[in-house]
Amino acid sequence: MISAGAIFSFSSAASKYLAQTYPVGEVLFSRVLVSFVIFSAFALPTSGISLFYTRKPVAHVLRSMSQFTSQSLLLIAFTMMPLASATAINFSAPLFATLASLFFLKEPVGPVRWAVLLIGFVGVLIVTNPGADTFQIGALYALGNAILFGTVTAGVRGMTKTESARTLTVYQLMWLTLFNGLTLPFAFKTPALSDMPMIVANGIANMLGQYWWTRAIHLAPTSAVTPFQYLSLLWAMMFGYAWWGDEPTVGLLVGSAILVSSGLFLIWHEARKRRRLPPVPAEPPE
Repeated sequence: MISAGAIFSFSSAASKYLAQTYPVGEVLFSRVLVSFVIFSAFALPTSGISLFYTRKPVAHVLRSMSQFTSQSLLLIAFTMMPLASATAINFSAPLFATLASLFFLKEPVGPVRWAVLLIGFVGVLIVTNPGADTFQIGALYALGNAILFGTVTAGVRGMTKTESARTLTVYQLMWLTLFNGLTLPFAFKTPALSDMPMIVANGIANMLGQYWWTRAIHLAPTSAVTPFQYLSLLWAMMFGYAWWGDEPTVGLLVGSAILVSSGLFLIWHEARKRRRLPPVPAEPPE
């Protein structure tokens, strides 16, 4: 998860850089196309056709549709605001995942969850600084990504019960390539040869990040690996400063601290609550 966060931050920075020249849909298409081709070249010889065996074909499509929209919103946000600020807002995704469980899964939220949600939203407000001259409309796009990413994370957790990390990754890359490819007729610019190394590196980084993130969810409980995602904020700050000279503001640091603390507390609270649940009785042998 630590490696996934670091390499995702590089991919985000590379996508932001390329989006200054090329349409958002084209940047995302080239990224997932390179990822899909390289991942298939490595996975197919070892897994064969079983790589595409799935019990949840519709779930893969719905997950990819949600991720297509969330990635588009996030890249638009990157073009309109500093990399670290958009990344920090994305850390509100676990909070929105909790709200999604309330409305879609009918799970009770309770006073502790509501308190954490409100505190986390205060962190978002501090990062975005609404009402000031520095407010970026890109923050709304980043929030939209956080809402959808929260549902994607919850969906992947459920799919890992029957789907392997490789199957989850290959279907995600395949469908995202298709969905992003549908945007090309509306906006396309022929890539320059000088940009090809960055385009390929972006695709490789995205492939590794997607697989490592999915593999982390497979290997350990979500509450054990998710906190390490927050380290990606440090990488986002470094890439933002190195490429664009974005200096972290007081609002970004304070708001990020509130968001990270809220997310970590929510993870700890959920894990603690699950440990208190009585064990499920085993089914009698047939």
